[in-house]
Amino acid sequence: MTSPPGSAPVVPKESGTTKTRRPLRRDGIWPWLFVAPLVGGVAVFYLWPIIQTAWFSLTEFGVFGGTTFTGLSNYQELFADPDLYKSIGNTLLYTVIVLLNIPIALVVASLLNTPGLRFAAVYRVLYFLPYVAMPTAVAMVWRLIFNGDFGLLNYVLGWFGIDGPYWISTPGAAVVAVSIVGLWSSVGFSVIVLGAALKQIPPELYEAAELDGASRWRRFRAITVPLVTPSIAFLSVVTVIAGFQLFDLLFAVLGNSYSNPTIYDSMSLVYMFYEAGFVTNEKGLAAAVAMVVLVLVALATLVQFRLQKKWVHVD
Repeated sequence: MTSPPGSAPVVPKESGTTKTRRPLRRDGIWPWLFVAPLVGGVAVFYLWPIIQTAWFSLTEFGVFGGTTFTGLSNYQELFADPDLYKSIGNTLLYTVIVLLNIPIALVVASLLNTPGLRFAAVYRVLYFLPYVAMPTAVAMVWRLIFNGDFGLLNYVLGWFGIDGPYWISTPGAAVVAVSIVGLWSSVGFSVIVLGAALKQIPPELYEAAELDGASRWRRFRAITVPLVTPSIAFLSVVTVIAGFQLFDLLFAVLGNSYSNPTIYDSMSLVYMFYEAGFVTNEKGLAAAVAMVVLVLVALATLVQFRLQKKWVHVD
């Protein structure tokens, strides 16, 4: 079978059909030049520090500088330290409590999305302000609220006959106190994200459900929640990653080990990294703690991505 002059060559196939060959498109070096800044930035500021930290975790730093390869001795010392598991427990407790900001923010965002609500933009700004406030300033205010002698929280609890503890100096209560601050400061960001997701829901869905006799709670459960699950999934991943990086808020509220001995019972993983790297000057051990944080964050994110396939609504 021959093709007419000037046309593309036709190659016969076994099935009797024909297929036109198309010349391969060659873009040259231009695509690589466009992605080179991004790839270079990721390699320099993300990949190389991870590789360097992994190497440092296998070494011991000398008093006057220099490193000595010690193999897995830092990891053996770390996993034999009970403070590691206490720090993991405190970090998980903080993360779980802060995750409660998502259902709270969903309810608040739904109320702010009510048609005809006046000053809705002002309310959104007020909810978002704690998220952008300086952690140190926020901690100073909350330290006064948590004060065991004249704090506002214990004063309110006294109305109900409850004798509140010294929140920031009592083991167990200190982690809960920091978690409350983290929960309070993270609601605003979730309100903004979920509010944007709610505006993407067609109002016709609510109108049709209302005509069918669905109650407001039924509409919220059957329409609102399923359609904002992608944003909920995003917020859950971001919140978990931020929870495993807890340090500045903990340090600002509780202080250091010299001013508050409770910190040893309330420290997070990143605070343990700080203690090893900058207080006791065990930089190899600190690098091992950093690698543990990296692995836990990666595992938590992987599990979340796997579970999202079962409950996230995809259009």
